[in-house]
Amino acid sequence: MQEILGYILASLIGISLGLIGGGGSILTIPVLVLVMGIGATTATAYSLFIVGVTAVVGSFTYLKKRLVDIKIGVWFALPSLLAVFLVRKFVMPLVPTKIIETADFTLYKDNLLMLIFAVIMLLASFFMMRDKKTEGTKSANQALNSYFFVLMIGLGVGVVTGVVGVGGGFMIIPTLVLFLKLDMKKAVGTSLFIIAINSLLGFLLADLSNQALKIDWKILITFSLIASVGIFIGSYLSNWIAGEKLKQGFGYFVLMMACYILINELFFYK
Repeated sequence: MQEILGYILASLIGISLGLIGGGGSILTIPVLVLVMGIGATTATAYSLFIVGVTAVVGSFTYLKKRLVDIKIGVWFALPSLLAVFLVRKFVMPLVPTKIIETADFTLYKDNLLMLIFAVIMLLASFFMMRDKKTEGTKSANQALNSYFFVLMIGLGVGVVTGVVGVGGGFMIIPTLVLFLKLDMKKAVGTSLFIIAINSLLGFLLADLSNQALKIDWKILITFSLIASVGIFIGSYLSNWIAGEKLKQGFGYFVLMMACYILINELFFYK
C-alpha cells in the first residue's frame, strides 16, 4: 500500500517540476525516505536519477515554448556538474555512517543529511517569498554579463546538490530570478535544463559506479515514468498561472516541507 502511495506522489514530483521548475527533489527524498522506507543516503542517489530524467522531459517542453536561456543554463550547469561529480564521487563516500556517538545520543549520516536538507530549504523559501521585483536592474544586468558570477553561483549550487543529492531547483530558481533577473516562466525552463544536466549526469558519472549502492531499477524507472507524465501536466498548468504567484507559492511550499522534515528529525528521531 505504501509503495502505491509513493507512486501516486511521484506524479506530484513531475507536476512540481513542470509548474515551478524545482521542488522535485524536495518531494522525492521525503517520499522515498518516509513513504518507501529507503535510507536517506540511498534516496539522495535515487533522487538524482528520478529528477534528472523527469527534468530532461520537462526541459524539452519549455524549449518548444522558447522559455529556456541556453546560454545561462550552460554556464551555470558546467561548474555545477563538476562540483556534483567531485562531491558525490570522492567526498560523500568518506563521510562515516555514524557522525557523533555518545552514551545517550547517536547522530547518523542519514539524519544529518535530512537536517542539512531542511535548513537549505528554509533559506530558499525566505529568498523566494521576499518582495523584490525590479530594484538593482543595472547591477543585475552587469552581473548577467559576468560569466565569473554565473560560474561561481553554479559551483556553489553544485556543492549543495552533491551533498544533499537534489536537483537544486530550490536554489537555482532564486538565483535566476533574484540575481540574474530572469522572469519566472523563463527561470522555470532554464532551471529544468540545468537540473537535467546536474542530476542525471551526476548520477551516471558518480553514483552508478558506486559498488556500495544497491540500485532498485524497478523503483527508479517506475518513478521516472510517472513523474514524466506529471511534468506535462505541470507545464500545461503553468500557462494559466502568473509567474509572481508561482514564485510566492513555491516559497511557501518549500517552507512547509522544511518545517515538516525538521519536526520529524528533531522530535521523532530514533
